[in-house]
Amino acid sequence: MKNLKTNYEIGNIPHPEHPTPQFQRDTWTCLNGTWKLKKLSQNTVVFDGEILVPFSPETLNSGIANGFTLYKDESLKYLRTFNVGSEFDGKKAVLHFGAVDSECKVILNGNLVGKHVGGFTPFSFDVTDYLTCGDNYIEVIITDEATRNGGARGKQSDKRGGIWYTAQSGIWQTVWLEFMPKISIDNLKITPITKENKVNLTFDCDEVVTVTVLDEEKQILKTSGKNFVSLEYDFIKWSPDNPKLYDLILQNDSGDVVKSYFGFRSFEIVKDNNDKLRLGLNGKPYFYNGVLDQGYWSDGMLTYPSDKAVIDELTMLKEMGFNTIRKHIKIEPMRWYYHCDRLGLVVWQDFVNGGGEYKFSHVALFPFLGFHHKDDDYKYFAREDENSRNQFIQLVHETINALYNTVSVGVYVPFNEGWGQFDSKKITDLVTKLDNTRIIDSVSGWHDQGKDETLIKSFHTYYTPLKVPKDTRAVVLSEFGGYSMKVNGHVFDESKEFGYKKFKTQDKLILALEKLYLYKLLPLIEKGLSGAIYTQVSDVEEEINGLVTYDRKVQKVPTEKMREINDKLKEVWSRIN
Repeated sequence: MKNLKTNYEIGNIPHPEHPTPQFQRDTWTCLNGTWKLKKLSQNTVVFDGEILVPFSPETLNSGIANGFTLYKDESLKYLRTFNVGSEFDGKKAVLHFGAVDSECKVILNGNLVGKHVGGFTPFSFDVTDYLTCGDNYIEVIITDEATRNGGARGKQSDKRGGIWYTAQSGIWQTVWLEFMPKISIDNLKITPITKENKVNLTFDCDEVVTVTVLDEEKQILKTSGKNFVSLEYDFIKWSPDNPKLYDLILQNDSGDVVKSYFGFRSFEIVKDNNDKLRLGLNGKPYFYNGVLDQGYWSDGMLTYPSDKAVIDELTMLKEMGFNTIRKHIKIEPMRWYYHCDRLGLVVWQDFVNGGGEYKFSHVALFPFLGFHHKDDDYKYFAREDENSRNQFIQLVHETINALYNTVSVGVYVPFNEGWGQFDSKKITDLVTKLDNTRIIDSVSGWHDQGKDETLIKSFHTYYTPLKVPKDTRAVVLSEFGGYSMKVNGHVFDESKEFGYKKFKTQDKLILALEKLYLYKLLPLIEKGLSGAIYTQVSDVEEEINGLVTYDRKVQKVPTEKMREINDKLKEVWSRIN
């Protein structure tokens, strides 16, 4: 078994771009690059070297990966110094982490500045009182106990294999330091209201804030307010066919300047001409034709190698004719969503699963046979631990807080295939309370809790014939396909191959895809199917059912051929709507 390098250069300071394009100040410093790393076991140092942040030590791009594993009761200690110039004296300073897996405490110049639990969500600490002009010393001490004790773990597993992947640890998204005036603009929330042709902005600031709206660098609006402004204009609606974005500049009297952007769009459930419920976009029925994306990379695991790598991949999917990506059991860096916003790809965002060990019978076999279980049975779904459930609820809050302004996120998926599922009606109500601007696919796949819970009937089909279940709700095929083809020299394990249907040659794979889409899927659109998500973008370790290989060096399905197939789906949809 081996991981493979991609063709992408990472440089001495990986991911040097500003990590949050929707909330950007010019006064910031990227802290990615070379850090010292120690691995401790029972307070004994068992590794002492250097690591390239933001890549986890288990990855090739970290400069370490040689069987590196963080075991139970072990910890990581990251250390580095950085310099702060005198021009920042008197400014407020905030230290940001994109994501750290999974439990950490941060020490700056000998002072504990904060702790965080949860390996997939961003967090920040105000470090103004601990920072000095000149050299500063930072330590980040990390354990992975939260992941192993029921916290959010995603597809990571200590027992890797099949659809479960190698576990990783540590810092895996950008670290950066941001400076601002003592009176600053914070907590920006952007809410388009398409029916009223306006966009509402809320923010925290003790001063009046001036808001300027730009359309391709031309000012079209300027207004001001304290903690709230409403922007009214004949905005062009955002869609995958026309991913129109408007730039925002927010400025207060103290000189804080924040750059942002928004797209004018709405996601909802609507009725079609035949009175069937459909997923909608901007008030009209819309067919979401997408692909499942695990977001794993052969040399960086959860961390993609560079901005160019993700732009290339998203552009390929767009050119293939897809309009949707289901981001599966992972939260990406904010720049990933920015590229979806500007390229025009709707995101179905999974929340990250947790809980205890899943039983195959409960999350696969029984649902396959048609048995759905009530999810207030915590033991059945490996959610007996109250702390684990509370961590998930905290994850819901943090996920929505991070993604609320993202233009492309159109669907939230709280639970997938019963993995750590619990109280889905209550969780769905919570998600709706925190953000009522998205569609909610409450329990993707199975263990459906009934019509009172969600307006979506979401199902997965790999081994049985495709069909639209009889249901009064909007129906989506949220996983299907999973066709695999092994490409020698571009696989993680030459001896193992996981896929739902295997093909030996590219020609046979393409013929099978044509049959799947044009003869099995296409007729379902007229019968009420509102969306379809093919598994998947890329191979991941021994799961080799991707459109491209794990190292992203071989595209198994040509762009033109996939585009031809998707164009025919688009033609049918246009004819009936």
